[in-house]
Amino acid sequence: MNILITRHDKIGDFILTLPMIKIAKEQIKGSRIIVLVSKINYDLAKSLNFIDDVILYDNSILTLTTKIKEKNIDVSISAFTDTTLAIALFLAAVKKRYAPATKIAQLFSNHRVVQRRSKVEMREFEYNIALLQNFKSNIKADFNKPLLSFNQNEKDSELVQFKEQFNITEDFEYIALHPGFGGSSDGNLTIDDYIKLAKSISLKKNIKVVFTFGPDDHESKEYIKENIDFDAILYDSHLSLINFCKLISNFKIFISTSTGPMHLAGAVNIQTISFFGISLFASAKRWGSINEIKFQNNYSIPLGYDRDLYNTIENKLDELTND
Repeated sequence: MNILITRHDKIGDFILTLPMIKIAKEQIKGSRIIVLVSKINYDLAKSLNFIDDVILYDNSILTLTTKIKEKNIDVSISAFTDTTLAIALFLAAVKKRYAPATKIAQLFSNHRVVQRRSKVEMREFEYNIALLQNFKSNIKADFNKPLLSFNQNEKDSELVQFKEQFNITEDFEYIALHPGFGGSSDGNLTIDDYIKLAKSISLKKNIKVVFTFGPDDHESKEYIKENIDFDAILYDSHLSLINFCKLISNFKIFISTSTGPMHLAGAVNIQTISFFGISLFASAKRWGSINEIKFQNNYSIPLGYDRDLYNTIENKLDELTND
């Protein structure tokens, strides 16, 4: 059976679809799992051993229809849909087309699943698994963590290259801070508080502070570079997403707002300190990461938050780095 699972938007959204994809591969015997993704997630999807094939999303309905037809899909499950995708699945004559009943695009699906995700009755990855359970009611929602696991050689290889890049000869526990402000990040610390948070642990024995930056974080990087007065690594990652995951799987803690890198850290099951918006829709109840609950330290950050909240976060970081 050829099963197509679609999620063609951002990094974090795709990561929160991976539990459903892995469960489908493991529990639906004889299945061939094909995913449809955006360009940013294409190489990551190609590298995962529980995904058999990958389709790159295309804005052209005719092109997308042709790509889907070529894969002889029996069932499609859309964790996220739009009209282009929905019409392409229809024109490709996919017999069973599952999708949330939330948009006009649902009119082209013949199995419309009412979920009302805005009520936030479960987390995003759980809503995705529920879609799969609508197709196969005997599906169990459990999956092993870390969801993305690597052998020691793979992890060591990335860490060795990282250490060579920054002339590191000793062994450290790495604490990463990703002060990203784009994407879906509704609640976040100020950049000055990221610096203050990093400084609070910078002199601890065997701790190395790492600020990580994506391609859109140039201004943040320059500001931090000009304003830190302590030892820290400023890391522009040019790694593929899968190799970035291999690198951060060596790290002790990843600190970030609710955005793609936070979900990558969750996928490799390291300790996270994560910041969310105060609305229910933007909260950890909806967008929480997929690491073990004991590794999640989630905070709702209102605009103009007070020093008591910041101090609570700093104290938690102090506690985690004393373990």
